[in-house]
Amino acid sequence: MTGGCMPTGAAGVYGYSCFGETVQNMESFQVDGEQFRDLDHDGQLSPFEDWRLPPAARADDLIRRLSIEEQVGLLLHGSLPASDGPLAGLGVGRSYDLEAADTLIPRGITCMISRLTSSPRQFAAQNNAIQQLAAKTRFGIPVTISTDPRHHVGATLGAGVDATGFSEWPGTLGLAAVGDPGLVRRFGDVVRQEYRATGLHMSLAPQADLATSPRWSRIDGTFGEDPAAVRRLVGAYVEGVQGGRSGLGADSVAAVVKHWVGYGASPEGFDGHNYYGRFSSFPGGAFRDHVEAFLDAFAGNVAGVMPTYNILKVLVLNGVPVEEVGVGHCQELVSGLLRDGHGFAGLVLSDWAILRDANASCRTGMPPMGPQDIGMPWGVEDLDAAERRAKAIRAGVDQFGGEDDPRPILDALARGLIDTGRVAELARRVLLQKFELGLFDDPFVDQDAAETLVGQTAFVDEGRSARRRSVVVLECGQAA
Repeated sequence: MTGGCMPTGAAGVYGYSCFGETVQNMESFQVDGEQFRDLDHDGQLSPFEDWRLPPAARADDLIRRLSIEEQVGLLLHGSLPASDGPLAGLGVGRSYDLEAADTLIPRGITCMISRLTSSPRQFAAQNNAIQQLAAKTRFGIPVTISTDPRHHVGATLGAGVDATGFSEWPGTLGLAAVGDPGLVRRFGDVVRQEYRATGLHMSLAPQADLATSPRWSRIDGTFGEDPAAVRRLVGAYVEGVQGGRSGLGADSVAAVVKHWVGYGASPEGFDGHNYYGRFSSFPGGAFRDHVEAFLDAFAGNVAGVMPTYNILKVLVLNGVPVEEVGVGHCQELVSGLLRDGHGFAGLVLSDWAILRDANASCRTGMPPMGPQDIGMPWGVEDLDAAERRAKAIRAGVDQFGGEDDPRPILDALARGLIDTGRVAELARRVLLQKFELGLFDDPFVDQDAAETLVGQTAFVDEGRSARRRSVVVLECGQAA
């Protein structure tokens, strides 16, 4: 087994000792002198509990045991709720609302984003508490905890998280200014170590978007405008954060490269989060440059891809016009170009809010506006909730970001818009990554080690050195 949790009692007795602290709901038993978690609480070794088997075999076994409701839960990537602070409703705070989390996890929602900011020890303890809730469910499916970037000097809600407790590095554009793939690979490696130490498993990064306009609001999250340079640096980050180029392992963090494809090509610097910025265009055959930026990520077996919100305007692939809908609903760009064209076999995770309605305030930007007015269902505004989900699933999306309500997918099944075989295929892909990451065998982290490792002097010094290297001085003078 990976990690540091060891059984404290005889086989079948609750309780693991995780570095001096007792974690409940960790039934275990021994077979042939080896220790196994009793994930389904039946006192027998099932194939999905057997860490000696390959992840694919374990996923195959477990998916057959899940109800359709449990499978649908795996297609939802929710938000871990916070219990404190003015933005607790968005998951921002110092502690989780464990009572609220305990209403989500038993429904099969076991992939969620964390927006907590607290000390490394407290953060590790909070994530352990989430895994403890998961351990008591019917099959003990662990929670995959994702995060927006946390290691940069600045952070914007919805695009990044404050670096509290973590080592601070240049922003992505600053790393691009240095232009050293070795530095970016090392940065990714530090991210990997600090994330796993605190119980984080998925990085909703890097951005492989090209910066085509200085007016674009997301330019600081990119590696710049040169597709060849972006390609190299994106690939280096993926290699660092996943711990190599051969895919996921028990010490990896799953990288989700985004936003496939052409997010940075909005004209006039508009942004695809807004109704007026929902289109991207590619004069002079520039589309191939935006695709090139992703290629080293694919070569490095990146775990996930997040499609862009944008509609790719007047685009023709292989002589056929591409449907003008947001890429998360576009079969030609996900199942076609991404999966068939580039052989991507990992997880396709939608961006947040592509399934929500676009009401009048969303479309016009006129106040009063609030969270209820946020939606990016570009090109599918007139479809109902079940139809939007079915269209995205048919397009090739596996999991929906920011969603925790299974009812519209169940409605799509009842109406014959999708079938149970397709749901099982997507849910298995989610399970496979959990097995590859070692979460079924040891989802807990060492809180003492988190306090020691995260933000350690060596990492902080490396980050400061990188920030100094990233400073760019512009000299302005008169033209000759």
